[in-house]
Amino acid sequence: MKIAVLGSINLDIVASGAPLPRAGETVSGAALAQHPGGKGANQAYAALRLGADTALFGRVGSDAFAEQALDRLRREGADLGQVQVDAVLPTGVALIAVCPDGENQITVCSGANAAVAVPQTVEADALICQLEIPRAVVAEAIAAFGGFTVVNLAPATPVPDALIESADLLIVNETEAAFYGESLHRAQGLVALTLGARGAELWQGSQRIAQASPPAVTVVDTTGAGDVFVAALTVGLVGRMTPQDALTFACAAGALATTRPGAQPSAPTRAEVDALLEDRR
Repeated sequence: MKIAVLGSINLDIVASGAPLPRAGETVSGAALAQHPGGKGANQAYAALRLGADTALFGRVGSDAFAEQALDRLRREGADLGQVQVDAVLPTGVALIAVCPDGENQITVCSGANAAVAVPQTVEADALICQLEIPRAVVAEAIAAFGGFTVVNLAPATPVPDALIESADLLIVNETEAAFYGESLHRAQGLVALTLGARGAELWQGSQRIAQASPPAVTVVDTTGAGDVFVAALTVGLVGRMTPQDALTFACAAGALATTRPGAQPSAPTRAEVDALLEDRR
């Protein structure tokens, strides 16, 4: 299968190992690391690791951060031919604090992501979008694409009704579901609700058609686990798994992602997910 991802490309600057600060508080003792990130790039990388032929559509700055942000995707063999370079705006950056139990706080500096344009042509079986790029670009791209459309409604922000109504698959966590509220009931396609350690549900209209719980794992860092879930659920559904099997596959992939630090470094391979599911049986 071929999956196209239209979305954000960031460099993640991560401070881990210290308690998360409260407002006005300074904490010390953290370790510093830099990883490629951005929800678009993360989901593209996760799809690649799960065996899909993947193309990324996005925008970076003309700076050193761009090479770091795209490094893993390039080495993994992603199609980066549609990644634009902005001569003015910098590459996006995410500032991430991760506490010892794996919870995180994230501040995003959008940079060139704010200037992403609608792709002229997208040739793929599925198109995945998120909301770290302009909403109008996402809405137009989804409306123009002829294949299976996926919108991860994150971060939560107002979107046109047509976007919710036209996507084949919407993916939200509990916080995002509360933000969108009743508008999610207007979805014509599937709606996936992630519930953290409690797993996930898949809905079609008012009917819950699948429910899955993740395998028990030792959580190191939850950063990027949601992006792995998005990619895995898309790979499963496009690969003609049943809704139940696709949701179980996505929960296992998301759980594995929490066992390693970093958004992209934590993305599991298809073989790792299959092995975890086999052990669970």
